[in-house]
Amino acid sequence: MQPERVIRHGRVEHDAWTYVGVAAEEAVPATLPRGPVLVPLATWKERRDELLARRDPVGVWLKPDDEPGDLGNDMHALPLIAVFFPKFTDGRGYSTAVLLRRRHGYRGELRAFGDVGRDQLFYQKRCGFDSFSLAPHRDPEAALAGLATFSVRYQGSVDDPLPLFRKRAAAAAP
Repeated sequence: MQPERVIRHGRVEHDAWTYVGVAAEEAVPATLPRGPVLVPLATWKERRDELLARRDPVGVWLKPDDEPGDLGNDMHALPLIAVFFPKFTDGRGYSTAVLLRRRHGYRGELRAFGDVGRDQLFYQKRCGFDSFSLAPHRDPEAALAGLATFSVRYQGSVDDPLPLFRKRAAAAAP
């Protein structure tokens, strides 16, 4: 799977990353392609030392049932962690993003990819995603508006931990 464009920090950009091992029948090649590459968590665990020694950047992508904590302290050395959404109705990736950001303190780029569409972008951003690789049949330029679907957020989340009622109380305090 090689998306050509991604939404990163509110802009549509060319995607330099190559994804490997995403399709069920696709094996991760013994020799990885040149340039930035995203490998499955299982491949990272099996080939960690080799991947760390690579000259080109390496990131890890997580399946919905992968445990993000399995990356341990290695996650802080990764420039990109991507979370796979196999279908738009599978919400486990939202929890994975929150765990990576809050529990594990991951500060690098966090990408949602797979069956991702405009209607999900606002909520994925709230959970900590800062880049999005949409499903191939979706136009990232048209989807940008999904990042600003709502102007007021009532609940606290990863992107803004303070809930609205606390902000209002602080503003009203003498």
